[in-house]
Amino acid sequence: MRGVVLPPADISASVEGVNELVDRLPVLTEIRIHYSLRIPPEAREVVERTLEKHVSKCPSAKTLEGAVRVTWTADIEEVASS
Repeated sequence: MRGVVLPPADISASVEGVNELVDRLPVLTEIRIHYSLRIPPEAREVVERTLEKHVSKCPSAKTLEGAVRVTWTADIEEVASS
């Protein structure tokens, strides 16, 4: 995220794929991403702005555009800098 450096322990993501039957074939129709972030309070604006652009700037999401819906959610915890 632009100018925000977080330790790996402060960033995690889980991903879920949703398959639906289309013409009796299981087809991937949606990818749901959930982020858990621990950020310094002064980084909240940048982090939120970056997340809002997630799908439009993600190479994988752009590749799947029109075929697979990509959605995201995030839990953001503000923590004091050490």
